[in-house]
Amino acid sequence: MKPVRLPAAATLALPRWALFALGLLYILPGLIGRDPWKDDAGSFGIMWTMARGGLHDWLYPNIAGLPALEDGPLTFWLGALCIKLFGWILGDVLAARVSNVGIFVMGGMSLWYTAFHLGRRPEAQPLRLAFGGQPEPDAYGRTLADTTVLIYLGSLGLLLYSHETLAVTLQGSLVAYFLYRAVRYIETASVRNAALVGLSLGALTLTRGPLSPIVLLLALLLCTRFFRVPPGDALRHMGVAAAAALALTLAWVLPAALIQPYGESPVATWYGTNMAQLAMPGWTSIKAFFRIGVWFFWPAWPFAGWAIWAWRRQQNMLHIVLPLTFLGALTLLFLCDPTPENGDLLKLLPPLALMAAFGLPTMKRGAINAIDWFSVMALTTLAALVWLFWIAKLTGWPAKLSHNALKLVPGFVPEFGIVAFTVAAAVSIGWIWLVRWRVSRQRTVLWRAVVLSSSGLILLWVLLMTLFLPDLNYSKSYAGVAQALAAKLPHDANCIDSNVGPAQRASFAYYGRLPFPGVEGGQGAQGADQCDYVLLHDSFRTRDDRKLSRTWGIRGATLLWEGRRASDRDERFRLYRRAP
Repeated sequence: MKPVRLPAAATLALPRWALFALGLLYILPGLIGRDPWKDDAGSFGIMWTMARGGLHDWLYPNIAGLPALEDGPLTFWLGALCIKLFGWILGDVLAARVSNVGIFVMGGMSLWYTAFHLGRRPEAQPLRLAFGGQPEPDAYGRTLADTTVLIYLGSLGLLLYSHETLAVTLQGSLVAYFLYRAVRYIETASVRNAALVGLSLGALTLTRGPLSPIVLLLALLLCTRFFRVPPGDALRHMGVAAAAALALTLAWVLPAALIQPYGESPVATWYGTNMAQLAMPGWTSIKAFFRIGVWFFWPAWPFAGWAIWAWRRQQNMLHIVLPLTFLGALTLLFLCDPTPENGDLLKLLPPLALMAAFGLPTMKRGAINAIDWFSVMALTTLAALVWLFWIAKLTGWPAKLSHNALKLVPGFVPEFGIVAFTVAAAVSIGWIWLVRWRVSRQRTVLWRAVVLSSSGLILLWVLLMTLFLPDLNYSKSYAGVAQALAAKLPHDANCIDSNVGPAQRASFAYYGRLPFPGVEGGQGAQGADQCDYVLLHDSFRTRDDRKLSRTWGIRGATLLWEGRRASDRDERFRLYRRAP
């Protein structure tokens, strides 16, 4: 017997305007008014270098001359194209983030249509009620689609990475699009659908390398056996998908190999870096998966786990088997990475959110009510604390909270921002209205169990990205350091050798317009005698002045400037002019 029994009233669709408004409130705060921070400044630096450079920079990703070949170029192409199109009106930083909006919309829409198609299938439908009144397939599919998107928006991992111009962000949305194409292929096993599957895999290859696409293609081939696609057709179609993926990948690989930008092809380094991410599962990756995944996938993973249990006795469950197969394949790939990145977990979120939506209708009403009230109490309390800390930092009362709010940003002078306050107040009033709606109306609509948790998370994000955005920019941005350094650099400086990392180099190049040498100028000690100036980055705790002096040829050099971010008491930057 199917585990779902629902009346038609439970499948009332979420108004389109409400879903659209939640999406805007989710993605825009954190993009507008935020400087590139340490986590995503390097990616922005690649996009900015491409936008202001030539063909070689588009083929050879680099940050003002520093090679950056760990990821494929697709994410940076999108950001650079947005800078070209919108930089003149939005500024380069915000223009690059226009691509984030497109990536977010693609991921959300892909999940919505995937859940809609799966929810209309006969095996996913609720039990027919004795006297009728069960939902129609389309209505049930729309409700599940809305629920999937709400769970997706309510996941903590997506919130952290969807606002950053990173390759892992695009990878997550492309996995969602691949899910949609895979469902359409299983529904109609045709050459056209196979080719579209291949294009999604090719885009994934150009984003984060070939490992994930290969694993997903093999997982899809396994699913064709479970759902009885004729073996001959399945093998032929998977060949078409592989060919389409390869053709799209060659759009970058061939020109890069033939043109040899900056005297070498980036393909070998890119491929080698990706292959180094494959090894036997180790304790480091296993520990990272469970330690980070517990909060990264919240609240999707409990619902998804319940869905597997609730549907375990049913047959031909495309809505469970397909996402579970992809989830297992991608999890195994993550565990085989000897040095996993937290952002790589983002590609596991779409199949988890999809399964979670199909688990929600099987839960008892008491459990759903418990989730509702936990969300109301916990998120309302956290929002009140954010407001209290904001008041304390402006007024100095309560003194203890004011001290705690300002001690992480020494030297920062808080100011009242009317626009930020208005937005934060409006969203807070909207939250109060939503809680009142939940208390006063008792409709058992399916998505009400997650709309409060998703909306509450969006509330907290908006409050942080409005009331505390100046504090965060002051703490995490290198803009002030870059401008202070640029003011001390002589106007006739030819170029600057440096050991700074990707985030710092991007910030100094963009905000300070520092003349770093190009890719062909070399990096490290071999390029240490090319420039008259040297910018060194080290730590107060682990500094080794003798080693740096030998490596970078600064014996007898003149120290022109020394500085650091006010919020960082460890790192320091020093600018030297070499002796003639």
